[in-house]
Amino acid sequence: MTHTANARLAGFTFLAYIATGILSMVLFSRAAAGASAIARLASVAQHVTTVRLVAVLTLLTFFEAVVLGVTLWALTRDEDPDVAVLALCCRVGEGVLGAAAAVRTMQLLSIATASTTSADGTAATALGALLLSEGGSSTTIGATCFAVGSTLFSYLFLRARSIPVPLAWLGVLASLLLVIALPVELAGFLPGSLVWPIWLPMLVFEVTLALWLLGKGVTLPVPRQPR
Repeated sequence: MTHTANARLAGFTFLAYIATGILSMVLFSRAAAGASAIARLASVAQHVTTVRLVAVLTLLTFFEAVVLGVTLWALTRDEDPDVAVLALCCRVGEGVLGAAAAVRTMQLLSIATASTTSADGTAATALGALLLSEGGSSTTIGATCFAVGSTLFSYLFLRARSIPVPLAWLGVLASLLLVIALPVELAGFLPGSLVWPIWLPMLVFEVTLALWLLGKGVTLPVPRQPR
């Protein structure tokens, strides 16, 4: 595809990825509401259709992450192909973890149903509680892969001057903030009140970049003249 086609596809996918991720989190938080693991599993068992929809949306993020990886690689490979491939691998890894999360969501649904219908509900409840606790860690690990890939792509955009320099700097800084904060969160040292604020700069960057790619595309590098 041409640079213009890749830029427009990337811009659309950025917006679709954001919408898919937010909708998936909202639906799951409603379907798995409760103060304890038992209450959350009971809620999941009562919202079968919603949880299945969450699994579909989570699986969709795999394709969105891969499409973004490929299109952003195509837009930045001329600046440094090695760094662009590394960033692509990070986004693909992010997508694979998203697909695994969809599998885990379906497993959670089966276990939640079993905990309310089977005679041995204690074992099912314990396994369901384990899956609920693992979900947050898996999400953070996938987000870390995303942050590293975003840092590399933003760096290449900045170096190539193919998007506005202030926007590229915002991408670099917002991505680096996540690269630092997410492992801290995974280790359990990040206060809960900071979990959402650290994502706000990235949200501003991605929405702005998406609109820029849809409207303006990227500036092609000027070919270097041989000496």
